[in-house]
Amino acid sequence: MSGESATRITPGNALRPEDIAQQVTDGSKASEDIAEYALRLGDDALILAQRLGWWISRAPELEEDVALGNIALDQIGHARSFLTYAGSAWGKSEDDLAYWRGESEFRSSYLVEQPNGDFGRTIARQLVIAAYQHELYSRLVDSQDETLAAIAAKAVKEVDYHRDHAEQWTVRLGDGTEESHRRIAAGFMSVWPYVQQLFEDDDLFDRLGGIAVRPSELRESFDAYIAAVFAEATLEVPDVQPAMTDKTRVKHSEHLGYLLAEMQVLAREHPGASW
Repeated sequence: MSGESATRITPGNALRPEDIAQQVTDGSKASEDIAEYALRLGDDALILAQRLGWWISRAPELEEDVALGNIALDQIGHARSFLTYAGSAWGKSEDDLAYWRGESEFRSSYLVEQPNGDFGRTIARQLVIAAYQHELYSRLVDSQDETLAAIAAKAVKEVDYHRDHAEQWTVRLGDGTEESHRRIAAGFMSVWPYVQQLFEDDDLFDRLGGIAVRPSELRESFDAYIAAVFAEATLEVPDVQPAMTDKTRVKHSEHLGYLLAEMQVLAREHPGASW
């Protein structure tokens, strides 16, 4: 991976929440079902950003401090846009949804909630989530909901970089030393039980035909992409049973509560504060 690729500065916001807020003012408010869908996308981005932010000052090299920090900023931008739109259904702001919901009110996937582990495990999680988001946003640009389509059109350009970054590291580690191969393989083994949840359908997608992207329709292209990367990285797709997860994303892994406690503490200790 070139230094230019590793340190590319990407904009923090996929679509400015201010623009979405103006659309909401103009009457473009989300329905309850669309808001639920936007929550799922926004919460994945928000929780992933929180996880990635931990690596700043801890990454194995300075370039990765910058690269992972920028990916986290991109994800925060996506989260802000999706949560702003979701909040329009209930008269709530992006901050209300980020800092003042309890654990059971979040709609994040088990995958993004998992602890970082070592660098290999983080890269394994990154390849999976970036590949999934790239497939998702590439199709969401055709949504009949103009706001979702606009957010996706911006986000997919940034996720394309996220995917390339994770792919290059996967190949470097997988086809590197014996130790690097062992660690990236172990990373995929640890995150793979949570992959299936990303592609599970529920009744929400029946109600949002033409608006939401049905997750199960993304699995074939996701698997093809992963297989190509693994072949280059001399890795094998883990043969593990899927974890018991909740397709509606109401229930969460044991890790989310601890993450939220850290993420929300400042807002809750100093409500209404600004700087």
